[in-house]
Amino acid sequence: MRVLIVKVSSLGDVIHTLPAVTDARRANRRLQFDWVVEENFVEVPGWHPAVTRVIPVALRRWRKDVLRTLRNGEFSAFRKDIKHEHYDLVIDAQGLLKSGVISRLSRGLTVGLSDSTAREPLATLFYNKVYSVPRNEHAVQRVRELFSRALNYSIDVQDASAIDYGLDLQRMGMSPKAGPSGMLVFLHGTTWPTKHWPLQYWKELALLATQQGYTVRLPWGSEVEKQRAQDIAQGIAGVSVLERQTLTGMARQIALADGVVAVDTGLGHLAAALATPAVSLYGATNPGLSGTYGRHQAHLSSTLACAPCMSKTCTYTGEALDVTPACYSAHPPAIVLATLQSLMAAQPQNVVLTP
Repeated sequence: MRVLIVKVSSLGDVIHTLPAVTDARRANRRLQFDWVVEENFVEVPGWHPAVTRVIPVALRRWRKDVLRTLRNGEFSAFRKDIKHEHYDLVIDAQGLLKSGVISRLSRGLTVGLSDSTAREPLATLFYNKVYSVPRNEHAVQRVRELFSRALNYSIDVQDASAIDYGLDLQRMGMSPKAGPSGMLVFLHGTTWPTKHWPLQYWKELALLATQQGYTVRLPWGSEVEKQRAQDIAQGIAGVSVLERQTLTGMARQIALADGVVAVDTGLGHLAAALATPAVSLYGATNPGLSGTYGRHQAHLSSTLACAPCMSKTCTYTGEALDVTPACYSAHPPAIVLATLQSLMAAQPQNVVLTP
């Protein structure tokens, strides 16, 4: 049975879909999956052994110049690619208009979330069949339940520590490591201004970590993030700014690390998928429905009454605090490092992966 998955973005959402693929393959070994995904994340589906073909789409780039996209034939080539196979089932695991349109462009019976549970109810116009999944469940569990109902198998209710992302180490160019590396990765890059942990906190955390014998690596994905990484590393021996990495390269860095500190960012979900001990910092956003999910993960959430506000702009008007955004006043570096060390102490070192 051949199934097409439509889950195009973002990085965290794509990673959240992997456990459902693991469930499905365990339930039916004959299942084969193809996957439509944004070109920036094309490496991720291929890490799972049940995924045969990855079909890249470039919606983010195409919508910047629609006329050029139509003229240069990229969209026509994508339509031809997605129609190459006739699928027994097409699962829109995203529930957005854009993913609904893509699912209908394919050849096969299309299914997705009902209008009461999809993020964009109009997406259901493109489905042949819909399923209702509780909105108050974590995103990983929602996708698992959608797949189980669409493909007619049952799943056990599991907590985060039992989730299997199904990553194939050989496909990722990795092998088991023998012991601790003494290295930490700080995932400081994110989108909204209100998701950023204060720069002075990052610098203080880096200093505390190196004083306790760790080395620290700082990745980046844009010039702004590169500058922030350089600012964090400045003047602190043992802190290095990485060269720009592919997603597979980042997976190797995270797998090599003994621990990770992350803001609300897609790479934090990659740490969860690799079961690398990670402390994720949440201020304006709520980890309950879409936070990192897996083994050896800890969430530090704001204690301010206005959090989580789910706003890109901080509107805090309470007593003056020494950091901005104010909601991170509850996450001082010493507490973050202590929390991470507790996670690392509880995690068997022989399950971490390295290049």
